[in-house]
Amino acid sequence: MIHPFFYSTLGSVAIFLGLALGIGAAQATPAQKAELEKLDSIEAELNLQREWADYRWKKASSECYQKYLVNRCLSQTRAQYRKEIDPIRAQEVELNTAQRELRKLLKDERDAKRAAEKADPVKATERAENIRAFEKKQQEAVKRAADLEERRKDAPRRAQENKAGTQLR
Repeated sequence: MIHPFFYSTLGSVAIFLGLALGIGAAQATPAQKAELEKLDSIEAELNLQREWADYRWKKASSECYQKYLVNRCLSQTRAQYRKEIDPIRAQEVELNTAQRELRKLLKDERDAKRAAEKADPVKATERAENIRAFEKKQQEAVKRAADLEERRKDAPRRAQENKAGTQLR
């Protein structure tokens, strides 16, 4: 049995697929983001339909082992399963294509934003200043480590001087 949602889903996926493929490299809009969420909900519905078809097939297959003509029963249940699952798979293919196109548009938009931020002269000077500050901190850390090492090497001598200076004569 094909769920009534099947026909409305297939129609909306086909319409959207045409729209998504026609858009090309245009900027992604909030409507497209909403459409992606709608496609995700359609995908969840298709997954539910698939799970129910799997459940019915497994149940029918297990019932076949109670009958005399097991192989014939199994082939019939497999054929029924194929009748149910083939339209679902066809919808999933179209849905996945549309989702891929939308996700590509959204990713391209994010990449373009990142590229624009990198090209921004204000951000470039900020990055250069951050690099200089980092290098300065690195140099100070190396200097502190060298001072600490020198103090460790000098520690026995200073301890000896302190010991000699505090003795009573």
